[in-house]
Amino acid sequence: MTKTLARYLRKLPKKTRSIVLTSLYGITAGIAAVAFHKSIQFVFGHTIEHFSTFSTRTFLIGSFCTIIGSSLIVGLLLSNYCKDAAGSGIPQLKLAFWSDFGHVPWKVTWVKFIAGILSIGGGCSLGREGPSVQLASGVASNLAGLLGEPKQNRRHAASSGAAAGLAAAFNTPLAAITFVLEEIVQDLNSRFLGSVLLASVLGAFAVHALSEKHPALEISAVGSPDWLIYLLTPVVAAAAALVGVLFQKTSIGLRATTRKMNRIPAWIRPAIGALIAWGIAVSIFLFTKAETGQGHLGVFGVGYEDLNAALTSSFSWKVAGLLLIGKLIATIACYGMGGCGGIFSPALFLGGMTGVLLSGLFGLFVDLTPEAQITLAVVGMSSCLGAVVRAPVTGILIVFEMTNEFYLVPALMLGALISSAVSRQFCKYNFYEELLEQDGHQLEHVIPPRDLKSWQQLPVSAIANFSPVIIKDLSPEVLSEVLEAFPYLRFPVVVNKEIKGVITREEAKEALEEQREPELAPLIICAPSQSIRELQYSLIESATGLVGLVDPGAKRLIGIVTLHDLLRREVAITKEYTDDV
Repeated sequence: MTKTLARYLRKLPKKTRSIVLTSLYGITAGIAAVAFHKSIQFVFGHTIEHFSTFSTRTFLIGSFCTIIGSSLIVGLLLSNYCKDAAGSGIPQLKLAFWSDFGHVPWKVTWVKFIAGILSIGGGCSLGREGPSVQLASGVASNLAGLLGEPKQNRRHAASSGAAAGLAAAFNTPLAAITFVLEEIVQDLNSRFLGSVLLASVLGAFAVHALSEKHPALEISAVGSPDWLIYLLTPVVAAAAALVGVLFQKTSIGLRATTRKMNRIPAWIRPAIGALIAWGIAVSIFLFTKAETGQGHLGVFGVGYEDLNAALTSSFSWKVAGLLLIGKLIATIACYGMGGCGGIFSPALFLGGMTGVLLSGLFGLFVDLTPEAQITLAVVGMSSCLGAVVRAPVTGILIVFEMTNEFYLVPALMLGALISSAVSRQFCKYNFYEELLEQDGHQLEHVIPPRDLKSWQQLPVSAIANFSPVIIKDLSPEVLSEVLEAFPYLRFPVVVNKEIKGVITREEAKEALEEQREPELAPLIICAPSQSIRELQYSLIESATGLVGLVDPGAKRLIGIVTLHDLLRREVAITKEYTDDV
């Protein structure tokens, strides 16, 4: 069926074909995201939430078995099948979009789907939005492959799927558009704007048709804020941003430490984070139930029920403070120990509770209405999210689409301004970029420049191959094995750690046939820190179209760059900024 559809699509005009493909990507990705959310709600509702209605003993045993058991399964899935499905998935998607033309392997998609349901639905303090973006993008990318799209043309599908997934996650299509363009594509004027817009709308339609027509979070009407609220907004925004900065630094720091724990198997680590989260979550539930008669489950899972309560009615600022501290520690533990889930929901939760806590403290000195508390909670949500992901337009639009309150826009804009200033003061990169840096990816190498001058000023290491096939013995047996195992046209030759030159495939074959010593071409070398502009001159000088990268200190070959590597990256950049949608 897909082959027939692919043949039909190839016959369509380019513009029409692009629209049809975008529609298919958006609908399919939206349905996948809705299925993901429904599954999380089903698992959480029939485990943690269900156990909370029984006795304390049943709740403790049931919740413990659920969160630890599901986390152990998640750990096994991630460590044995796909490590790239860990975390939120946004950094991995960003890397796939830029470095692999938007190709997301199917293995990443199905592991993310199952592991995300078990981890978040099982009670780990993580969010569903980031995983929704990655798996929806993966569904669209793989659908593109089934419809005959080559690997180098998957960015269209990946960006469309990501927008549809986030639109389905929050039921906020405008915010989905800006997030994909701000964070993934990194260009609000990108050629993908049209396809992202269409896919986002279709993702929202999927939610309306299959799930619910209201946003993930709702809010009571607040009316126009008075001047007192505007005076308090900068304080709340700064505090929420600091909470976001603290969350970013500690969770990423714990992640770095966890990776060095060689004595603890990787598949057990998510369960350790889940155990910490469980201890905090049940303690807060039992304490609030004893104090107020209503136990709060906000530390478990997404936590939207408690956040909704804070946005629709009067909410105890003392409980908000307790939930803030508990959710912060639990999320740091779950994410830092390698769990599968995102940081969107926790950031919104932490910011919202910061706003409620501060409004309660302010209320001890000035008269604040419940509507004022809600307004400050909304400002906190937008500010904390903005500080973590550093996408201010997205942060404003998400909250605005949730509230439909035009009166809140000035306060949200003021909060975004304060939040951005605070986060940039303490963090060099946003949450996702810092994760890429921690994984060894230099951002200037991942994301191409916007113009030719910037491109030529990049270091050669940005496009180099640091795992080349090197011939270390020119004996006939070794040459035959290399030619049979690898299809490359040229190979660097290094004998006894000494660079000898370059042998072409043609010369190697002739030498074997004539039973003689092969002739080597000289290897033109350069340093990894040299610019691509300097590399271009070296490639012209090279008779084989290959340049070797040499460590300046040790004088050893550490990588190679071919004319193909250079052209491949230049074509990718040209395609990104000049092709029509």
